Amino acid sequence: MKTTLIVVSVFMTLHVNASTIPVSERIDSLMNSAINPAAPGCNLGITHNNEYIHKAGYGLANLELGVPLDGNQVHRMASVSKQFTAMAVLILAQQGHIDLDKDIHTYIPDLRKYPSRVTVRQMLDHVAGMGDYDLIAPSFEGEKSDQAIELKSAAGGQFRLGNEDYLTIDEFYEVVKTVPLALEPNTEFRYSNLAYFLLAMMVEEVSGKSLRQFSDEFMFKPLGMSHTFFSDNPVEIVKNRASGYKKNDKGEYVTDMTNLFWVGDGGLHTNLDDMLLWNKHFNEPQLGQDPVALVAMMNTANLTLKPAADVSYANGQVVKQYQGVTEYAHSGGWLGTSTYFARYPELKLSFSLMCNDVSNEKVFGAYKEIRDLVFAEVLNKQGESR
Repeated sequence: MKTTLIVVSVFMTLHVNASTIPVSERIDSLMNSAINPAAPGCNLGITHNNEYIHKAGYGLANLELGVPLDGNQVHRMASVSKQFTAMAVLILAQQGHIDLDKDIHTYIPDLRKYPSRVTVRQMLDHVAGMGDYDLIAPSFEGEKSDQAIELKSAAGGQFRLGNEDYLTIDEFYEVVKTVPLALEPNTEFRYSNLAYFLLAMMVEEVSGKSLRQFSDEFMFKPLGMSHTFFSDNPVEIVKNRASGYKKNDKGEYVTDMTNLFWVGDGGLHTNLDDMLLWNKHFNEPQLGQDPVALVAMMNTANLTLKPAADVSYANGQVVKQYQGVTEYAHSGGWLGTSTYFARYPELKLSFSLMCNDVSNEKVFGAYKEIRDLVFAEVLNKQGESR
């Protein structure tokens, strides 16, 4: 099966051993070496100056029907969703409806009382002391904590977060509201999906709209992101969806689709074209009452507490330096989903990787080589233009 290449720069080339090889061909070669064309795979989009320099699909979107990935499928984005939730919160803050330094109980009054004050700002950057799924049940991310609450399935057994047992958003909300803090707020970075789920519920409490409705009205429609939404309905039809897969113990592919349809920590569905528009907004701000100020808020870590000396976290984005420029990035991993989105505003460069195979460990190695190829070309051309 041939790789479907939608758009590629006609001028980007890389000189290797005195021969000139188009960068697009090098990218295809690296992705094809990592992905079997008869297996699930990835869509990859690379943009520069708000235009594609590469857009392609590798592998299959659906194994049952043999449908190839062609760069246009809608993917579940897992934790890449968090920056969209954060943007919704910041829009409400800019509108004057949320004070980031208020205790979360101001907006969710029936939330369990914590021994210490927990602010919205702390939740945005994972320093609120909130726990994760391990305080509720075992999941794709690992076994449950010794301090986990004893959540039961409908059959009376241990509840399983993944693709076996089901909860509505309201049912899950009732559970999460009772979960205690894992540690004292503002003492260390502790990644918390539960914090971002509660931020989504805060958006609903404050705006009177679900996160899906609010983000569509104030973010996706204004930006023209017509294929992007928070999926909060387990039985809706998602056109052109990339199905999720993994390998079982026998090395055979099986369907791997989640049963989780609460949103905030995850749940966003989108495609490469819409991620191009999302990235463009950071280069040419459009949202909010003061678009430039809103983007500046998104790009700024809310607290000085950092997970590592050279890394910070800003509103659903890991912020660090890469080859002398600032990188805003986040990965996503859940059942049948492996994603990555990275922005480099100083270069007006972005990478979107959307994969529907959680078993393929070669893909991210190929991606890192591709990123370095593109970086070398972009930096080289910038040097030539000076």
